[in-house]
Amino acid sequence: MTTAQQPENQGQQIRTVAELVDSIQALTTEIQELYCLDQIPWVLGVSWGKDSSAILQLVWNAIAALAPKKRTKTIHVITTDTQVENPIVSAWVRTSMQQLASAAKEKGMPIETHLLYPAVKDTFWVNLIGKGYPAPRMRFRWCTERLKIQPANTFIRNMVRDNGEVILVLGMRKAESTKRATVMEKHEEGRVRDRLSPRSSLINSLVYTPIEDWRNDEVWLYLMQWHNPWGGNNKDLFTLYRGATADNECPLVVDTSTPSCGDSRFGCWVCTLVSQDKSMEAMIQNDEEKEWMQPLLDIRNELDIKEDWDKRDFRRIWGDVQLFERNKDGETTVVPIPGPYTKYWREHWLRRLLEAQTKTRRTAPENMRDITLITIEEMSEIRRIWLEDKHEFDDSLPRIYQEVTGEEFQDPRPGADYSLLGRDEWIVLEEICEGDAMHLELMAKLLDTERQFRKMSRRVGIYDTLEKCFTTSSRSKDEAVKNAHLKRDLKTAVEQGDIEKVKQLTLADFVVTNAQADVTNATQSADEAKTWANIKFKNRETTL
Repeated sequence: MTTAQQPENQGQQIRTVAELVDSIQALTTEIQELYCLDQIPWVLGVSWGKDSSAILQLVWNAIAALAPKKRTKTIHVITTDTQVENPIVSAWVRTSMQQLASAAKEKGMPIETHLLYPAVKDTFWVNLIGKGYPAPRMRFRWCTERLKIQPANTFIRNMVRDNGEVILVLGMRKAESTKRATVMEKHEEGRVRDRLSPRSSLINSLVYTPIEDWRNDEVWLYLMQWHNPWGGNNKDLFTLYRGATADNECPLVVDTSTPSCGDSRFGCWVCTLVSQDKSMEAMIQNDEEKEWMQPLLDIRNELDIKEDWDKRDFRRIWGDVQLFERNKDGETTVVPIPGPYTKYWREHWLRRLLEAQTKTRRTAPENMRDITLITIEEMSEIRRIWLEDKHEFDDSLPRIYQEVTGEEFQDPRPGADYSLLGRDEWIVLEEICEGDAMHLELMAKLLDTERQFRKMSRRVGIYDTLEKCFTTSSRSKDEAVKNAHLKRDLKTAVEQGDIEKVKQLTLADFVVTNAQADVTNATQSADEAKTWANIKFKNRETTL
């Protein structure tokens, strides 16, 4: 451990063990002086990986060496549970938090632990299954901000609101990556003293980074040779890291400059920012007792499909068709940007997740059989989104839940089970629409919009809302894409000042519109042509 050189250590000055001991003693004094200097509260962010564990151990030992009467300032230890962490690591984190809280109380240490969670509306499954967000990609990494940055920053801002300012203690190290070193050096320009840097994203917060110059092997040497003061086992932590990738840890994330956890062992089990989850694969392959995690790995691999356009809407989540130039195999084409997962695939992911949860609860070791992959609160919010935002009043979530688990879904949201429209009405509407998906969507939106406005004393905005239904859902896919191309070509012509092109496109649109009207008038009476329903059902015999 003392001589092995990791790639991240190259270019750094190598210290001897004696020099490291001297550095630790100096750090201990520095931590004590900074702690006693004022009443500004400390927030110590931990992921329970090696770096944050080392910081926590340094701070504990330094404060423990102070006289009890000087331990007047509370140190808030926070960690964020994304609710999609690797189950083995998640169990490790929870156990460590419990050990820390118990030991702090027993030994009179001014430490409070806080396990943070993302808001229900921001969780991974609410966004993917509820809203239909596609699995995260490098160009659409919607998960980090919602799952990690916001919970931590909300806690920190609340501390600032209550206390005026705060000192955030982190295990950031320049040796982690070139990008990390660059960001830290930039922050150093505004330092008020050694290792205390302001953070533009967190007003009235100073970031304290005691081990910023430590090498990878020095962190491990400290953890292995210095006793864990709260009763944890650092050798167990080392075991978790065996065979990990270069990054090795998912740090507490407070801004977008923090390295992604995608390449680390301590990442989310659903992470699709990497080509494969090598750590979970290794756990399953090398340990029979961890084979119960295979259903999770299967879901992760099923989500990780680059060409998933067949699973997604041709419109963006707000209903517009947006085009982009796609270069594939040397051929450039202008195609719609794929939007959220369709209704079928959102229901598919919910079913797959509940199946995995049901199976793991039967096959996991005794201490893991209470595993929860998706909470009741998340499913309640998903159900609300499907019903209210997407107007899918067939209310399929309770039915899927009961089919998979054999239990009735108990929705904690007041009034969630009251609805004028349901599964029976949806089936009738499907029959009427005769397999026309866009017609079904439009009719469902119109009916449910009327239902939502039904109880309002003043139905202000109903006409605008109904108009939006037609704007997003009245055209077929081909018509909507064609219209988007026309708008794009017209915009390009205007920007280029091509007057002839503008006239051509505008006239073509006018001619097509009138030609269609002529055909309609030739086959139907003027009164019949006025209604969209008559056009749609022109071949259906009308009976009174």
